[in-house]
Amino acid sequence: MASNAKSEISPLTEELSNYIAQAASRPLPPEVVEKARFHILDTLAAIISGSRLRAGLLAGKYVSDLDGAGIATVIGTPFRVPPEQAALANGMAGHGDETDDSHLEGRFHPGCGIVPAALAIAERENASGADFLRAVALGYDIGARLTLSLGFARPDTSRHSTHSLAPAFGAAAAGAALFGFAPQEVRYVLSYAAQQASGIPFWQRDSHHVEKAFDFGGMAARNGVAAASMVKAGFTAVDDPLVGKHNLFTAFGEEPRPEALIAELGSRYEIMRASIKKWCVGSPIQSILDATTALVAQHQLRVQDVRKVTITMPDDRIHIVDNRSMPDVCAQHLCALAILDGGVTFESTHDYARMQDPAVLALREKIILLPSAELTVARPARQAIVEIETADGILRHHARMVRGTPENPMTQQEIEAKALDLVTPILGTQRARALVAMVMTIETLGSVRDLAPLLRA
Repeated sequence: MASNAKSEISPLTEELSNYIAQAASRPLPPEVVEKARFHILDTLAAIISGSRLRAGLLAGKYVSDLDGAGIATVIGTPFRVPPEQAALANGMAGHGDETDDSHLEGRFHPGCGIVPAALAIAERENASGADFLRAVALGYDIGARLTLSLGFARPDTSRHSTHSLAPAFGAAAAGAALFGFAPQEVRYVLSYAAQQASGIPFWQRDSHHVEKAFDFGGMAARNGVAAASMVKAGFTAVDDPLVGKHNLFTAFGEEPRPEALIAELGSRYEIMRASIKKWCVGSPIQSILDATTALVAQHQLRVQDVRKVTITMPDDRIHIVDNRSMPDVCAQHLCALAILDGGVTFESTHDYARMQDPAVLALREKIILLPSAELTVARPARQAIVEIETADGILRHHARMVRGTPENPMTQQEIEAKALDLVTPILGTQRARALVAMVMTIETLGSVRDLAPLLRA
């Protein structure tokens, strides 16, 4: 197929493809390198722990027949499979529950789609740790900007799922950078990413967190790797999928702003605006736990003291966490656990039996969830107000800057502690600590393949 002449490529697409093509060799500011390390570690920990959850186990079994047919690691297993299949399995494990990171403005979970895709291609290409890190940071940039450019309104009214679209383009961009593609090849990758773009937000009805894991992580990672790998194999494509009578924006945009795709590229790094979760639960519940645990600690609250609990949260995402059947995405259940136990752990937030515990159910009867249009537009976003009525009056805490968000980031020590808590039961203490140390200096690795022995189990 003959490619379009350069004059037929829009300035926007030309700038975007040039930026992606140069990403592997472009130095990053020190603070971006540090933040990228944190998100890589957090995502790898989510994949390792998720490899033992239902979605991760199913995905690992699905690709296990290809063991030995490729060079990419299926994390948490002994398998090595082709990159697309490793990306699928690792992406699903990465969002096997609600452990992984998130990006509020981009409305997606970047790590579970982008890191597995970048890792699979980096292993194939024997890329350095620095190249891998830069590709991951690039993926966050492109994924978040993709959502912003489509101009979706509210998460409860969108026809397409930002959680599927954004990581797919981020994964494709990361792959293009790791393959060292020229701008024209990058445009081909974007074209294949656009053709594979999909995602319908009925994932909210998934009661087992399996299809959701595919929609958020596995599908995006696999499709991104496929887009880049096909171009690596010589596939050609439409030279500019972003303009013309039919294009990405006419297909998916609500109030499209194509210029957002390139806004502040190279000066605003979207990984700096991503959040790492303090608690391994749904993102809209982070602020609820922040407020509840603060009240419990401050007032030494006991369950017998509680007469009524009122939780006020943004009205555009209340449907995601209101009386859900999964413990780690049910706001009322997790609030009750925090009061009963004095806090929550990974184990307690994944314990389905506790959802039938009479003490938990009795306390849940006293918990009311209220939607707030004011909190939806409040900044920083995802705030929550928890009011607990006792015999002595009403205790109130307004969680404005939640721990783990860009406004109130976790420290390196906190991030490492979270990772060790997740992976030590699977890898053992020595390997877990070695993995953390290696990721914290990942840009010095001569080859990403050096990670593989620490990721297998």
